[in-house]
Amino acid sequence: MSFSPEIAAIRFGYGLSPRHAPPGSVAEMVAALHGPDDMAAAFPIAPFAERLPWYREFSDLSKARRAGDETALKKIKAMLVDDREAHTDMLAATLARALEAPHPLRERLTRFWADHFTVKGKGVARKAVQRFVEDAIRPHVTGSFAAMLKAAVTHPLMLLYLDQNGSVGPGSNYAARQAERGKTRGLNENLAREVLELHTMGVGGRYTQEDVRQFAELLTGLTMNLRQGMVFRPRRAEPGEEEVLGKVYGGRKARLEHVHAVLDDIAVHPDTADHIARKLAVHFVSDTPPEGLVAALRARFEETGGDLGAVTEALLEHPEAWGPLAKTKQPYDFLASACRALGVEGRQLTGLGFRKMMLYFLRPMQAMGQPWEQPLGPDGWAEDGAHWLTPQGLAGRINWAMSVSRVEGLSLPDPRRFVVTALGRQASERLAFAARAAEREAEGVGIILASPDFQRR
Repeated sequence: MSFSPEIAAIRFGYGLSPRHAPPGSVAEMVAALHGPDDMAAAFPIAPFAERLPWYREFSDLSKARRAGDETALKKIKAMLVDDREAHTDMLAATLARALEAPHPLRERLTRFWADHFTVKGKGVARKAVQRFVEDAIRPHVTGSFAAMLKAAVTHPLMLLYLDQNGSVGPGSNYAARQAERGKTRGLNENLAREVLELHTMGVGGRYTQEDVRQFAELLTGLTMNLRQGMVFRPRRAEPGEEEVLGKVYGGRKARLEHVHAVLDDIAVHPDTADHIARKLAVHFVSDTPPEGLVAALRARFEETGGDLGAVTEALLEHPEAWGPLAKTKQPYDFLASACRALGVEGRQLTGLGFRKMMLYFLRPMQAMGQPWEQPLGPDGWAEDGAHWLTPQGLAGRINWAMSVSRVEGLSLPDPRRFVVTALGRQASERLAFAARAAEREAEGVGIILASPDFQRR
């Protein structure tokens, strides 16, 4: 098995496009990945910190409303409309990056790692997930896994999602004061457990319940609020040292550096290397990946101390990464690759606004089984094809494909040419015949997009 431009574009990007040539080599893909992040500059998404003044204003207005300010409700409603528009603008920017990137591997990696470190917004911050991705994920896709881990775990949205605000050291001064007032505040193990089980060592990792507990005690002190973002409060932290995976961390006074230290060590643990290697191979290559590929990725991770750029290169360089297309596109990937194949430009999406983004993308994604930013749990979206190819999910894909002509500003291509544009040599003769036999352009394009051939990556 050797490099294929078509497989490079479909498996490691968002598909073929009439506007962009497929990659010519692995070296070309690697060079683009390590080059400047032009798409983030072209379609910016503001970081979480820039939204804090908005959250502060919303909080102040909510207090004013409860105090009887009759003008506050009108202002709150206007802010919620603004938040809704900002949310759909971030989806539009994310899709636009996938359409405009000559080599969208960076976009695919960003989506993979965002799912690996799944968060869901809560309350007034429920529409802030892409800000987390922009802060904690995207800057690190070619950097060290430890840096990404620390950025993700200590991000305000992760702390909010996994209820870290409710975690207090049982022996802390804060817990003692609360007890004097008749209130009980205790340890919450959610963040510690998910870091070990999902983000690093995996379900089968060599850690114990005691490791989880001591790690959770080390994490106490980490908290957040929507006025300041992430805050480390030593008085909430469990005093003293903690032993995690056989190593002692902490000291007389709790510090954020102690949290960073344990995350640095967990990031390069052999079990972490194995877990990350297998997840990458499963996501990009096969639900049952070749063990030789997994071993190569694990070895590169261990050799480089978790250098994700080097691990990605090992993935691209391995012969078993270039086998036949075997994965099923998730709904987001299906929509992005369909728009890319149709030659849709990023600017066509960024000006659509809430109602049209809802019509063209948000509702269809929900019908296909992947509501935007709403995975069922912290383990993210399923990888196996059977999860996505349900009767309801397939119906959603077919309905979108057969009605794609309604997308504003889209000119449908001749199906006979489009089957080559969209799939190249990956199109079966049966599909090519169907494209030639279609009586109308909309029908032919819909058949191609809804075909089993186009669902594979």
